[in-house]
Amino acid sequence: MSTNGSLKAFEQAQTLIPGGVNSPVRAFASVGGSPIFIDEGQGAYLTDVDGNKYVDYVQSWGPLIFGHRDEAIESAVIEAVKNGLSFGAPTQAETDLAELVVSMFDSIDKIRFVSSGTEAVMSAIRLARGYTGRDDILKFTGCYHGHSDCLLVEAGSGAVTFGNPSSPGVPADFTKHTLLAEYNNIESVKKCFIDSSDIACIIIEPIAGNMGLVPADKEFLHELRKICDENGTLLIFDEVMSGFRASINGVESITGVRPDLVTLGKVIGGGMPVGAFGARSEIMDQLSPEGPVYQAGTLSGNPVTMAAGLAALTKLKKNSQLMSVLNARATRLVEGMKTEAKACGIGMQITTRGSMFGFFLNDTEVKNFADACSCDSDLFAKFHSSMLKEGFYFACSLYETGFISTAITDEIVEDTIKASARVFKEISNG
Repeated sequence: MSTNGSLKAFEQAQTLIPGGVNSPVRAFASVGGSPIFIDEGQGAYLTDVDGNKYVDYVQSWGPLIFGHRDEAIESAVIEAVKNGLSFGAPTQAETDLAELVVSMFDSIDKIRFVSSGTEAVMSAIRLARGYTGRDDILKFTGCYHGHSDCLLVEAGSGAVTFGNPSSPGVPADFTKHTLLAEYNNIESVKKCFIDSSDIACIIIEPIAGNMGLVPADKEFLHELRKICDENGTLLIFDEVMSGFRASINGVESITGVRPDLVTLGKVIGGGMPVGAFGARSEIMDQLSPEGPVYQAGTLSGNPVTMAAGLAALTKLKKNSQLMSVLNARATRLVEGMKTEAKACGIGMQITTRGSMFGFFLNDTEVKNFADACSCDSDLFAKFHSSMLKEGFYFACSLYETGFISTAITDEIVEDTIKASARVFKEISNG
């Protein structure tokens, strides 16, 4: 398999774009080698600039639940483009998509669209602070909520729970109001509330997708709800990744835990850039122009994205049984790979939630970021590289989640398992 075209494209990109990519994970740094440059996507497959074809288990990091170039979504986009790319003014499509999302989430009465998941989370946190009149926020190590300054934190030193900046360019003053707790550890959360009586919100990925796929324990989420209620703190579920992927009605429908705010993205744009945040009316009415909390965006709710999202969610709502079908395929995939890994003396931990799947090449269960960091990154890099040569495109980081689309058939899943058997055997033989 030749990748000379991708190598040449990467060399050119590095002279013009920092690191040659516009989002760091795409550089393949954690798996070695050079990134594959994509020329086309169709259904379950990607084709690179060298003409190599791959089964795509990344699906643009989640939004393509119906695969590449879904006919209904593509047609909706083309029709919208014919009327104009952007107006900076209201359109009916915004209201139609808002109505559809609200109908599927019990915790959302009103919603505001933005252009990215980062923007959605940033805005939700501002709204939580404005609503409560408090400054501090609590997040969990290993949960990713975008790259806004107050969320780029690492654990502080000593006994304090307040975070320090994890990136140059982020002033310490911007993160001094961010507290860190350990995922699935309620005692670490209680300590944060001992250290601060000024916590506006707890924000969590209820199904973490950026330390691998690590769902929060149901009991843990119920405890978070209880702590928030006792302290007048808002609970934010960041479902930018899991929304409409783990369940079409949100994690609240799986766990019975109702958040105060929800952030969304990915699927609700049908592959176009989008984000959103929603809550009950009492909270959302604090947003400008109704309330004092300011938030704005020129391209928020742009008509092309709204058309794509409306087509995707309409199709998903009409075919709600798809989630169980996709989960069955995701489960078969990771269980099959685990069996092949075990046959070669390689441990594997697996998880699925709806159309999301994750696996760790590890002998022990992964419950938090520290557990995830104990996994064998070199072994994962070998697996990733070899599966790519076999024609299967997995996320290029062991800390990312995989996705099943409707275009990935049972036959493709079985072919993937067979390929993994060859790869695991090759790895075990050295």
